[in-house]
Amino acid sequence: MSIYKEILGEQFYRMHPMLQKRYGFEDDKTFKATGVMHKITSGPKWLYLFKLFATRRKFLFPEHGNDIPFHIINKQQIGTNGEQQVHWERRFYFQNINRDFNALMSLDKDKQLVKDYLGEPSLFYSELTFEVTDQGYLRIESQKQRIVLGKYEFPIPKLFKGNVLVTESYMKENEAFFIHVLITNPLLGTLFEYKGEFLSDDL
Repeated sequence: MSIYKEILGEQFYRMHPMLQKRYGFEDDKTFKATGVMHKITSGPKWLYLFKLFATRRKFLFPEHGNDIPFHIINKQQIGTNGEQQVHWERRFYFQNINRDFNALMSLDKDKQLVKDYLGEPSLFYSELTFEVTDQGYLRIESQKQRIVLGKYEFPIPKLFKGNVLVTESYMKENEAFFIHVLITNPLLGTLFEYKGEFLSDDL
């Protein structure tokens, strides 16, 4: 059973059937897709140097623009500690440079949430909750967050958190998946955002 199917329980079957295929990982298949980001917003200019540093860890990036090609690969795997994981690989093809935004997710059964380590090596940790909307969309929200510095992790106070909201749906009219990722801060507003659509290579 995929970690997403387990965390959502009965809600899983309220998602659009194509989202169920995407997150069900039937037969342990790797999900691969290509698409276009209609809009990528990089947030405040003064975060440029931090985001430039983050590119070395395959995390955030300072570039922005419209109609940016990208690909996504989700691979189910078993970690060194024996837990089931899903590796996220996202690559954005800007005109003069490619940028990556990778993550590693696993399930915390006791807390009933998904652990999300962002970057390679990880630079940021976020606890995620999953729910299915009345429209059959998948909605993901961040909760507690930590900065990751090697073996050490430091809690991020609420005022400095990057609150993450992800909405994913399937558009029947386009026969494509739609994704909207928004990262905001209560003091600074939008820190990072992208939205676009993609087609599965084999679903």
